[in-house]
Amino acid sequence: MIYLDNAATGGFKPASVSNAVLASLRCCANPGRSGHRLSLALAERVFACRNLLSELFSGYGYERVVFTRSCTEALNIAILGTLKAGDHALCSCLEHNSVLRPLEHLKKTRGVEYDVVPLGEDRRLHAEDFAARVRPNTRVCLVTAASNVTGTAPDLHAIRAALPAHILLFADGAQAAGHIPIDMKKCGLDALAVAGHKGLYAMQGAAALLFSDRVDPEPVLFGGTGSESYNFDMPAFYPDRLEAGTLSYPAIVSLFEGAIFARTKLRSGGENLLRLTASLRSALLVLGYEPFFTPNACGIAAFRHRTLPSEEVAALLSDRFDIAVRAGLHCAPLAHRALGTFPDGLVRASFSPLQSMREVNALVGALKKL
Repeated sequence: MIYLDNAATGGFKPASVSNAVLASLRCCANPGRSGHRLSLALAERVFACRNLLSELFSGYGYERVVFTRSCTEALNIAILGTLKAGDHALCSCLEHNSVLRPLEHLKKTRGVEYDVVPLGEDRRLHAEDFAARVRPNTRVCLVTAASNVTGTAPDLHAIRAALPAHILLFADGAQAAGHIPIDMKKCGLDALAVAGHKGLYAMQGAAALLFSDRVDPEPVLFGGTGSESYNFDMPAFYPDRLEAGTLSYPAIVSLFEGAIFARTKLRSGGENLLRLTASLRSALLVLGYEPFFTPNACGIAAFRHRTLPSEEVAALLSDRFDIAVRAGLHCAPLAHRALGTFPDGLVRASFSPLQSMREVNALVGALKKL
């Protein structure tokens, strides 16, 4: 199969990741829960991963790196743990349901209000449109670091500069992390959620939330932490405050090794994805398909056929040509409304930095036959 669904989950795992996971399965110990040598050794690897992620994204220290099962869980912790009754939030129309659904839940249960910032005529987000919707009670602004539909990376630095200083800026880094540089301090990001299993080459179940000292999320999960066991409340310090229950050591070591690999490929991988998406866009225009992307370093290429529904195109590519893509709304319904592709959605091909023109040519050849 030609795998072009990397935006859903990365199709390539380096040997360093798979070897680390296999080795971790032989370590029957709980990191940080006991005082014996093996438990302490595993805890040191967990600590090393926190440090690495903080360095990679210019975070605010290892203690403000919290491991989660998914980017969705990380975003839920940031959103549900921060917004309270009477607060107002901003988000863009490009957001994933992992942002939209928590906001809608808070609207119905806590009376939190939120506004959605639309695209400009150029199909891009503009900082002034965020600033125009700020209210006196606006507490958080949520923006994707890269759209999972168009691959567009909003200018987070400009959005931060356009907002009043007291407003927190959170970013969904699911599609961006590992593909494009993210510097939390330069961008003024107060929270960044990252998915390990996409651009960071880790296994599924590996993700993290990084946050600044301006953010003090309330726990959304309660249980054992290995610290302050006498206390019926969650510990007041991070990361323990937000990490109830046993950590997934295999997922964390896969994230550690994957992040190391991603760091070495950040520049060359991004340049390759720009070439691949540029080539595919040109071919789509010649064939009469409508592209909804520009060349991008996240490897995302969404398009539609002149007449066939997106789901049918994806099914034909899979059944006839053994090419894996994703069709539909991609859990981002407002993005498709903004693009005028709702409810049918688009066909999305998404490339790995380690793929080549071979995959582009195979897809183009199949699309010619359709």
